[in-house]
Amino acid sequence: MCVIKIYVLKYAFQIIPVLFIISSVIFILIFVTGDPVALMLAETATPEQIEGLREALGLNRPLYEQYGMYMWNLVQGNFGTSYVFQQDALSLVLERLPLTLQLGAASMVFALVMAIPLGIFSAMRKNTFVDLIITGTSVLGKAVPNFWLAIMLILVFSITLSLFPVSGHGTWMHLILPAVTLGSNTAAEITRLIRSSMLDVLSQDYIRTAKSKGVSSFTIIFRHAFRNCLIPVVTILAMQMQWVVGGAIITEAIFAWPGMGQLLVSSINVRDMSVVQAVVIVSALAIILMNFLADITYRLIDPRIKYE
Repeated sequence: MCVIKIYVLKYAFQIIPVLFIISSVIFILIFVTGDPVALMLAETATPEQIEGLREALGLNRPLYEQYGMYMWNLVQGNFGTSYVFQQDALSLVLERLPLTLQLGAASMVFALVMAIPLGIFSAMRKNTFVDLIITGTSVLGKAVPNFWLAIMLILVFSITLSLFPVSGHGTWMHLILPAVTLGSNTAAEITRLIRSSMLDVLSQDYIRTAKSKGVSSFTIIFRHAFRNCLIPVVTILAMQMQWVVGGAIITEAIFAWPGMGQLLVSSINVRDMSVVQAVVIVSALAIILMNFLADITYRLIDPRIKYE
C-alpha cells in the first residue's frame, strides 16, 4: 500500500510542470490573438470606456505582472468570467463536461464492441478473405476524416432514412451518430492492434501446450491469448482518449452536441478567452487522469508489472 501511495504522489508531482507549460502557452496565445477589450466593447465605445475596462481586467499592467496574476488566479481555480455568457468560466465548462464524458464513453464502448470481436476473428482467420476484408475496412476507417464521416452519417441515417436525429441531445437516439463518428477511428486502430497482438500470442509455446492438452478453443482464445494481448490495447486506449477529446471538438460542433467541444468552438469564434482557458485546462487534466488510470490498469492485468 505504501508503494502505491508513493507512486500516486510521484505521478501527481509530474502533473505540475505539464500544467505549468500548458498554462503558459495559453497565456501567450491570448496576446497573439489580439486585444480582448476590442471584442467586449462596442465599436462606439469611447477611449475612456476602453481604458476603464483595460484597467479593470489588469491589461494595462506590465506583462510580467499580468502573467503572475494569471497564474495566481489559475492556482485558485479562477479562470475569470465569460463576457459572452456572463458566467464564471470554470463553472460553465464543468456544466458541459458530463455531456462530453458521456459522448466519449459511448464512443469507446462502440469502439470496443466493434474492435474486440473483429480483431480476434481476423487473427483466427489469418490470410483469408475475411481477414482481408476486416483489415481493409480498419485501414479505411483509420483514413476517413472525422468530419466527412459525420456528414455522411447525417445524410444517410438522418436525412435519407430518418432513423436518427440530425443534431442536439436529450435521448439515446441523439447519441448514436456522434458516438459512431467519434469511435470509428479508435475502433479501426484497436482492431488492427488486437489482430497483430493475437497473432503474436497465438504463436507462443504455452498456447501450443494448451492445445495439445485438449483445452477448448474458447478458453485458449479468451482466457489465455486475449488477456495477454490486453496491455498494448490499454496503451492504445489511453492514447486514443486524447483523440477522443480532440475529435469531440469537431463532432460536437457538427452534431450540435452541447459539450465542451462545441463550447470551445463557439468561444474561439468570439475570442472568449476565459472559457477557452478553462476548456483547455480541464481537457488536459482529463487526459492526464486517463493516462494515470491506464497505468493502474496495466498492473491489474499483469501483476508482474510493479509500481515504481
